Amino acid sequence: MKTKTFDCVEMKNEIQAQRWREYQAHKDEYPSYAAFIEARAQKSEWVSKVRAQANRT
Repeated sequence: MKTKTFDCVEMKNEIQAQRWREYQAHKDEYPSYAAFIEARAQKSEWVSKVRAQANRT
């Protein structure tokens, strides 16, 4: 069995912690954490592509 070079759960937790720190630094600009995440998604090229593909079906 191949040894993992990273832990997926730890990576997810670190990304979520980073997003939370970003939100805390800018929370006066957003009415909620959900609004902050949606604003980030609106700026994401990857999210735009996924949404475009989902709208085709």
